[in-house]
Amino acid sequence: MNIFGIGLPEMAVIMIVALLIFGPKKLPEIGRSLGKAIKGFQEASKEFQDEFKKEAEQIEKVINTPMEAKLEPPAPKALASNEAATSSEPEVVTPVAEESTSSSQQS
Repeated sequence: MNIFGIGLPEMAVIMIVALLIFGPKKLPEIGRSLGKAIKGFQEASKEFQDEFKKEAEQIEKVINTPMEAKLEPPAPKALASNEAATSSEPEVVTPVAEESTSSSQQS
């Protein structure tokens, strides 16, 4: 029997020392509270693992699902020709262009 690297002889020495320090009346109470603490730690650890697995599965599900491409409905012909003319050449406004237009408007 090897628990946490402690063999049977070491475990017996620890139990005898604990019996001498705490006495026979307190030892069961200490063992019970230690058992509850270990059980609470195990439950918290299991809950963390479950939450981690759930998040990993959700991320994997998102990665494995194919993306859907949705096309917009075609624009009416009148709007399409106006948008094509304006959208093909982006409008760039620079301070130099503004000064030249404002000086031409003043004269």
